[in-house]
Amino acid sequence: MSLIRPFRGLRPAPGRAGDVAAPPYDVLSSDEARVRAAGKPWSFLHISKPEIDLEREIDIYSPAVYAKAAENLQKMLAAGVLVRDGKPCYYAYRLTMGEHVQTGLVAAASVADYDSNRIRKHEFTRPDKEDDRVRQIEALNAQTGPVLLAYPSSAEADRLIAAMTAGEPAADVTADDGIRHQIWVLDDAARLDAITRTFDAMPALYIADGHHRSAAASRVAAARHRQGELQSADHFLAVIYPQQQMKILDYNRVVKDLHGLDEAQLLARLASDFGVEDSPGRVHPSRPGEFGMYLAGRWRKLTIKPERIPGDPVDSLDVSLLSEYVLGPLLGIADLRRDKRIDFVGGIRGLAELEKRVDSGEMAVAFALHPTRMDQLMAVADSNQVMPPKSTWFEPKLADGLVSHVLD
Repeated sequence: MSLIRPFRGLRPAPGRAGDVAAPPYDVLSSDEARVRAAGKPWSFLHISKPEIDLEREIDIYSPAVYAKAAENLQKMLAAGVLVRDGKPCYYAYRLTMGEHVQTGLVAAASVADYDSNRIRKHEFTRPDKEDDRVRQIEALNAQTGPVLLAYPSSAEADRLIAAMTAGEPAADVTADDGIRHQIWVLDDAARLDAITRTFDAMPALYIADGHHRSAAASRVAAARHRQGELQSADHFLAVIYPQQQMKILDYNRVVKDLHGLDEAQLLARLASDFGVEDSPGRVHPSRPGEFGMYLAGRWRKLTIKPERIPGDPVDSLDVSLLSEYVLGPLLGIADLRRDKRIDFVGGIRGLAELEKRVDSGEMAVAFALHPTRMDQLMAVADSNQVMPPKSTWFEPKLADGLVSHVLD
């Protein structure tokens, strides 16, 4: 079985992409989704966040929610808002955020290669979130949320994908956040085969975002095999970008209190493992091993002492070093997943958000980190390890609704 294959995408009809395209299901709360979908009957949020069309008090995991998603999908099909390509295609997907541009491939990726770890993971998943995605896929008989993958550097793959964008895009949407989404369609058999063979020659693909979606796809495929059904559930919807084009932002930390320490005591304790410097302004860490700390209205730059950095691909990550030398021993935070004293702020919000959380009194201290690099993520995945929670924040985000994968 090939690592990837073309498929008959379900897409907005010509001229409808702007009506349909929506933010990913997992970046909006139900209330935020209601606001975003107001007055937009064809927004894909009616499928990805179907609770917005039900009473506010409903449990978002209620069977009625998944049934509503299926009902809304059928409405969009019946109205001709969504249409399906007549033959298998690959799709180029270009994201433009300011000066940053990345162009990747929409494909159906092999569940078998995910199960064998050729499509590599770097995060744990939560059973409740997996269950949610399984129910959504089964209710729709489709995968509508793409998994974000990265492929290792390949000049030939880059060339083949770039060639797909020579003509006018089939969809061209600029979202409310200013991010531009463009889709091109390729159905030429010889060029499809060339792309399939080029990707088949790669040793691995890497999950950047979408661990719950890929895990759910694997569970659906396994269940259907047990029922004797062999079909396109053996693949999952993916958008695959070259590793060098992927943009990871910092994923910062804020902590409610100093765990019984005062400012002077914390600074003294930090000095055993870090160089500590006062800063006249905000500290944007310029390299790995450098951290910004905002405490009592002042920024300081923390630089980890080189001898404190281990060789292990997980332990050497900045998020790990902060936990090992600061969050755990000094601030008493041992479990990043469950401790209510810590919160996480994506770098898209900027350092001003860290100042706001501390200055308001909600939090006592904030830490700005250097972004995790793609080569670090890939090294962790290659070593069959997992990264600490909230290690990566990818921007720009893929839209839901521009291409979906029907299981038939």
